[in-house]
Amino acid sequence: MSHDSRSLPHGQHGHSWLGLFVPSIITAVRSGYDLDRLRGDIFGGITAAVIALPLALAFGVASGAGAIAGLYGAIAVGFFAAVFGGTPSQVSGPTGPMTVVMGAIVAMHATNLAEAFTVVMLGGLIQIGFGLARVGKYITYTPYSVVSGFMTGIGVIIMLLQLLPFLGMPGSNDGVIGTLKTLANPDAMSIHLPTLALSCACLAAIVFWPKRLQRLVPAPLVVLVVGTIVASLAVDGTPVIGDVPTGLPTLMTPTLSAATWPQLLNGGFILALLGSIDTLLTSLVADSITRTQHDSDKELVGQGIGNLIAGLIGGLPGAGATMRTVVNIRAGGRTPVSGAVHALILLALVLGLGPIVSNVPHAVLAAILMKVGWDIIDWGYLKRARRAPREKLLVMVVTFALTVLVDLIIAVAVGIILASFVNARYLAREQLKGVRQISDVDDDGLTDEEKALLQGANGRVLVTTLHGTFSYASARELARRASPTISGVQIAVYDFSHVGYVDVSAALAIEEMLLQAQGHGMHVLVSGLAGDVRETLENLGVLAHVPAEQIFKERKDAIAAAAARLERTAHGRIAEASA
Repeated sequence: MSHDSRSLPHGQHGHSWLGLFVPSIITAVRSGYDLDRLRGDIFGGITAAVIALPLALAFGVASGAGAIAGLYGAIAVGFFAAVFGGTPSQVSGPTGPMTVVMGAIVAMHATNLAEAFTVVMLGGLIQIGFGLARVGKYITYTPYSVVSGFMTGIGVIIMLLQLLPFLGMPGSNDGVIGTLKTLANPDAMSIHLPTLALSCACLAAIVFWPKRLQRLVPAPLVVLVVGTIVASLAVDGTPVIGDVPTGLPTLMTPTLSAATWPQLLNGGFILALLGSIDTLLTSLVADSITRTQHDSDKELVGQGIGNLIAGLIGGLPGAGATMRTVVNIRAGGRTPVSGAVHALILLALVLGLGPIVSNVPHAVLAAILMKVGWDIIDWGYLKRARRAPREKLLVMVVTFALTVLVDLIIAVAVGIILASFVNARYLAREQLKGVRQISDVDDDGLTDEEKALLQGANGRVLVTTLHGTFSYASARELARRASPTISGVQIAVYDFSHVGYVDVSAALAIEEMLLQAQGHGMHVLVSGLAGDVRETLENLGVLAHVPAEQIFKERKDAIAAAAARLERTAHGRIAEASA
């Protein structure tokens, strides 16, 4: 990565639209690629593939699309997101949040899986559109309280959905609500004790696996192999995955009709938005470890291409996977080659893995996913919940509840809206601190020259200074706070010299402020308008209420004009009295 690209913010690497589609792997290989990097990338890719294998199988089964769909998704997204993406060390594939959404999509289109994978293709196309529209940097602006509530909800959903297989029972087709209904109905419970014992043993092995061994052999892989062997030898009646097709996938034909496309497009947008947030948050984690900087927009294009291909071959949608990415980096992976190696290893396994994978018990996969769900929960935030601001904790709780009990996209939408209301309250308080009214010449807010000009005004001139930025948050209170309320004021001077930004809501509040002053019979003068602030007020017609001769560049000029007007008025009255 060049010095110029490192100096730019996320997603601001100066790519043309065509440049966003240039394979990153070519750039990486050309920029001083050597044997040490190749060795690190191969080892990182192998390690990431070992972790990805059991997770891909588990996510495929959990989604309802089948274990092979999880593997196809890991291969397609893992390879193409690495080759075309903008985070060199990132490893992508099916993730918990994406699997939960895909599970709902598969359930909705259970009679026509081609429609479900069409949603995945649409999600990929929308992600490419996000990258081309340069919105990568904005997606990471999602408030943390919303992300925390959403991710915690996803973790709980994964654990709830795996409870029945963990107990040796068939999973519910009605999602979380169906699982809860089954658990609440004693007559529907038929726990298979040998399977439960196997599940508990697998979960315990994952939780208590020594860290020094974790670096050599990941616990999920050991549990997958040993748990499958134990189940086949010692546990009768444990549900298994069953036949898994092997070989190269068949292409899925996109299915769109006038009746279904709005529903399919909505699902695609959910996948694209969730996948983009999930990916870019993982990219930030990769940046912090490698001390590099990712390209948000190129990363979205790469993820979009990966998800488009995944849908075409009947694979699960994916995103940047935090655990696999961190493991890849720790094992030496630093370039897109490592992500591509990880995908190619999975492809080699798929070509001959079917007979082995078919005997994997659902209980073993449930144990693996229980640990995944537990790790997704934002325990760091929950530990600080008592010290967090109540309003932001409320946003987190509402987002969490809606995620688990209602709908993922509704949860994020409501969470963002609530967070904006909470933030608006804080913003309003801070922004309104920048409104100051000066009527006394002894006030420190004036220069000596301005005080001299106001000498003798006797409080008939009120100078209102505005500092900082003003937005919708402070708009409602701005007009009231900045309107002259002091009796005897004849001239109102509004100074914008230190205002950096106003949005449309604040601009209209400023218009109301000017009109209120004029409505009280005051002569209005304006000073300090420049740049974007002046342009915004002019474009919205706010300055049409103030004649050009009453608008000044400097505040002292406006105050001088106010003093001169008072003096002329006084002379006029003396002349009238003399006559």
